[in-house]
Amino acid sequence: MILRINRTEQEVASGPGALLVYVLRDELGMTGTKIGCAAGICGSCTVMIDGVATRSCITPLALAEGKEITTIEGLVAENANGTLTLHPVQQAFVDAQVPQCGWCMSGQIMTAVAFLQQNPAPTEDDVVEAMANNYCRCGCYYRIKQAVVAAADAMAVAPMSQEVSA
Repeated sequence: MILRINRTEQEVASGPGALLVYVLRDELGMTGTKIGCAAGICGSCTVMIDGVATRSCITPLALAEGKEITTIEGLVAENANGTLTLHPVQQAFVDAQVPQCGWCMSGQIMTAVAFLQQNPAPTEDDVVEAMANNYCRCGCYYRIKQAVVAAADAMAVAPMSQEVSA
């Protein structure tokens, strides 16, 4: 089966019933996507499929085939000189010193990116609502909210030159 992941076609040996998170992590070595609850509840496994935040731990490959899958690894932009630039949401999470244990961060970031693509000028209440179904074991919700708001502001001033979803 051929999957389009982070703007690149990847051939995978797994069948259509395999769960996306295990294919990403075990078959393709993309370990940025984490496994938390393995039941689609916590959000740590969130990726984007065609720009929509999706829980990869409950998503069979058959539902992702033919669509653009974006993982946390796909948010970083490579510059012409070979240096890397973090996505504004990633940078905002670093600047706000959001992570403690870090386990939920890739899912938090992916949810925030998908949300900001749909709502580029959110209120703080919009952010709280959008991020409500992503759990943080360390309780970093205030810093997560602040980072998402800061990312929205940064993206309004200097939008990314490259969309992360096809």
